[in-house]
Order: sequence, then structure tokens, then C-alpha cells
Amino acid sequence: MSELLAIIILGIIEGVTEFLPVSSTGHLLIVENLGWVPHQSDLFNVVIQCGAVLAVLAVFASRVKQMILGWRKPDVADYIKKLLLAFFITGIGGLILKRGGFRLPEEASPVAWATLIGGILILVIEFLLRGKKLKDEIPWSVAIAVGVAQLVAGALPGTSRSAITILTALAMGTSRVKATEFSFLLGIPTLFAAGALEFWQARRQLESGNLLYLFIGTAVATITAFFVVKWLLKFVQTHTFIVFGWYRILLGIVILLLFLSNH
Repeated sequence: MSELLAIIILGIIEGVTEFLPVSSTGHLLIVENLGWVPHQSDLFNVVIQCGAVLAVLAVFASRVKQMILGWRKPDVADYIKKLLLAFFITGIGGLILKRGGFRLPEEASPVAWATLIGGILILVIEFLLRGKKLKDEIPWSVAIAVGVAQLVAGALPGTSRSAITILTALAMGTSRVKATEFSFLLGIPTLFAAGALEFWQARRQLESGNLLYLFIGTAVATITAFFVVKWLLKFVQTHTFIVFGWYRILLGIVILLLFLSNH
């Protein structure tokens, strides 16, 4: 397979899975493990996430514009403060982990277990929420919990940032639509910051060819994620996340089987 085709495939996978609660890391791990595409650097994987974020900006353009122009309104200012608090918790927590020498696991097994357990949690939470009336609001407690949840996702590959943040808000009584919106909007500063930091740290190692592939991968991820995000926002209005729970369980089992077969 040509490197260009591999970059396009990875961009599509990232765009489809970044904001679905299914673990983008798990999917990238599978295609790399099967030898369909070559292993990419952490820089590539983090930067193309920014493409998915650009898609969220496009989908939520009117909402973002409302927050920028109406930031002085009490309800808008309150929402922005909650987003910033969640982002601050994640950022400070990430810096503490990094200064403490924390390193992400590179083995497939932790990713598989995180994917599998995450699927089970989706089913459990959806079962517990049956018949309960959820609220269309984001309390301060939810903003704090979502910030912590996002930090957990960053420390445990396979957890899925979107899954754990949405599930956390759901478990605390927030409606699926509002939980999904808050998770997506929070992903804008979070993923942009992660991508910018990774790019800055690796800037001296970049070559013109690498930059071209980064651009192509990011562009593909942006286009793909745009349609996926629009679809998911409609999906959550009338559906639960149960289908994603079963899918994650299957995906986790597949990754575990691949991991065991290679050992």
C-alpha cells in the first residue's frame, strides 16, 4: 500500500471514530496491527485530531458565534465558564501527570481492555437510566466531573474521550443531546491544545514530506468528521448509546484476540 493511501485511510478512521464513543485509538491499533497501514508517529495521530476538531467548529459554527458575540449574557457566560473549568482541570491534570513522568502504555492489551470495559459501562449506564427524565442543563458538578473524565481518557488510551465525557454527564442526569454538545465543544480547546503542543515539540524533526502528509491526513479527517458529527447529533435525539456499547465490546474482543495471536 502506498504511503499516501495509508494516510487517507488513517484520516478517514480518525474522522469517523474521534467523536463517536467507540475509541479512535482502538481502530487505529487494529489496522496497524493487521499490517494494513504502517505505524504512524504520535505527532501524526495527535495533529489529525485537529482535523476532527475543525469539523466540530463547522457544525457548531452558530453556537460558537453565539458564545463569542454573547459572552456577556449571564447564561452564555455561565456555559463558557463551565467549558473553561473542565478544560482547566484536564490541562492541569495532564501537566501534573507529565511532570510526574507518566507515560502512555504502548501495548495493545490496555487499549483492548479499556475499549471492552467502556462498552460494558455504556450498557450498564443506559440500563440504569431507563425511564429516568434527564435534564437539558450542565451543572457545575457535571463540568468538573467531565473535566476529570477527559483527563482519564487522555491517560488511558482506548477509553475514548467522547465516550467517557458523554457517559459521565449522562450518569449525572444530563440529557444525551446536551451531554454530547458539551463534550464536543470541550473537545475544541482540548484537542487543539494537544495538537499544538505536540507539533511545537516536534517542529525541528519535521520535513516537507511529513508536513504534506500531515495536511492531507488532517483534511481527510476534517471532511469525514463533519458528516459523522452531524449524523451523531441527530442520532442522539432519538436513540440511546446501546449500539455503541455492544460495538465496543466486540472491538475490544477483536483487539485482545489480535494481541494474543501476536504473542
